[in-house]
Amino acid sequence: MPDMSASVSLAVTHLVPLAKELDKNKVTPGVLGFVVFAVMAVAVWALMKSMNKHMQKVDFKEAEPAGEKTEDEVASGAKTHKG
Repeated sequence: MPDMSASVSLAVTHLVPLAKELDKNKVTPGVLGFVVFAVMAVAVWALMKSMNKHMQKVDFKEAEPAGEKTEDEVASGAKTHKG
């Protein structure tokens, strides 16, 4: 395996002069910042879509309070008392 430190030091020596030329008041995130932000936005969208799909599968029925009858019990009780 070749020694990577030589190539890294060569790359850094070429980039240092470029860094000195940059105006620190005009530095922007650039393309890399946009790409990272776009990937995060797509990931959040995919997670929300997946969560919505899973939440639609949930069948939640609230527990009835102890003293009250359900609508089915009330309807069946009304039929038995009439007859």
